[in-house]
Amino acid sequence: MRNMVSQGAQRLEPSLIRTVLDRAAALRSEGHRVIPFSAGEPNFNTPSPIKAAAQKAIEENFTHYTSNRGLPGLRTIIAKMMEQTTGTAYDPETEIIVTSSGAEALNNAIHAFVGQGDEVIIPTPAFVSYKNLVKFTGAEVVEVPLSPKECFRLDAKAIQAKITPKTKMIILNNPNNPSGAVYTREDLEAVAKLAVEHDLLVLSDEMYSRLVYDGAEFVSVTSLPGMRERAIVVSGFSKSYAMTGWRLGYLIADKALVSTMLKVHQYSTTCSPTFIQKGLVDSLEDLQTEKEVQDMLAAFAQRRKAILAGLEKIPGLTPITPRGAFYVTVDVSATGMNGMDFATRLLEEKYVATVPAAAFDGDTANLIRISYAASDEDIQEGLKRLEDFVKGLK
Repeated sequence: MRNMVSQGAQRLEPSLIRTVLDRAAALRSEGHRVIPFSAGEPNFNTPSPIKAAAQKAIEENFTHYTSNRGLPGLRTIIAKMMEQTTGTAYDPETEIIVTSSGAEALNNAIHAFVGQGDEVIIPTPAFVSYKNLVKFTGAEVVEVPLSPKECFRLDAKAIQAKITPKTKMIILNNPNNPSGAVYTREDLEAVAKLAVEHDLLVLSDEMYSRLVYDGAEFVSVTSLPGMRERAIVVSGFSKSYAMTGWRLGYLIADKALVSTMLKVHQYSTTCSPTFIQKGLVDSLEDLQTEKEVQDMLAAFAQRRKAILAGLEKIPGLTPITPRGAFYVTVDVSATGMNGMDFATRLLEEKYVATVPAAAFDGDTANLIRISYAASDEDIQEGLKRLEDFVKGLK
């Protein structure tokens, strides 16, 4: 029988993150208490006004199609949020698309502009979806490994060295998953200058934009000179609003870019669930919603301090201080193991689920990624098991 798998699908790699999550689930089913340091999922519940408003929207029969672009009221709120946080104004009628998750937004943006013969530059480590979505289109991924010793600082000179006539797009994730790096204005300006000089698109995943610490400044690449017409912003509600299962995201870009991405969106999901969109329209600006969000953000800041303090006390582990998101990468090479072996044994022997940072490419073979989106109790228990595990290696 001939091979039925498309060339694009043949180029895809299984997600190592999902492999870890599946193994952790199997261990839980056997009765083990597994510490969830692996998933990028807040342990909080969705703010109560959002849940109530979505339930009300169902009762009021907001269960039919919307415009492919999404409900006008939600797009207006997104435009307002974008201008408040970045200073850049977008027309909610023509420059915003509501999508079924940030993942769909990434898919739409990449498939709209990238194809066979193109090259896409990705500073690594980077979220696993970017590489695989690019590969699925038939384009080539060009990695720019960032240095762990420099806390994964964005390196414009290294990016410049990888630009060729085939380069079509640069993909940035700020704040970054898995490293927690927050790119400085200076470094982003240098990359923006390259994009303008070489007429490149910049796809900026800003899902973690509200999760910054220690006075770090989040800068959206679209706010920089020359980027308004060539930057595509992907974001959503999963991380800051604890809405991972709701699957709602959005795309923001100049209307000339949105018109192309809208066609991909039309033939993938048509529109996002109407009652979810209506629920957000009626609750996003509720004071109680914002209070619950601020409480979550404050909790993440405290958990970051706790996880770093705990890791720094464990001989053989060297955390790389993050300034955003809710992840920390940890160098485990002093234990005599690489990240893959360390994470595998830690899960099997101590039931602590982390992700080998090699899953995110780049100079990460000796690193693991820990998510501190877990509960305070799980963080303390996880740190105790980590310490016991490392001590047992000697």
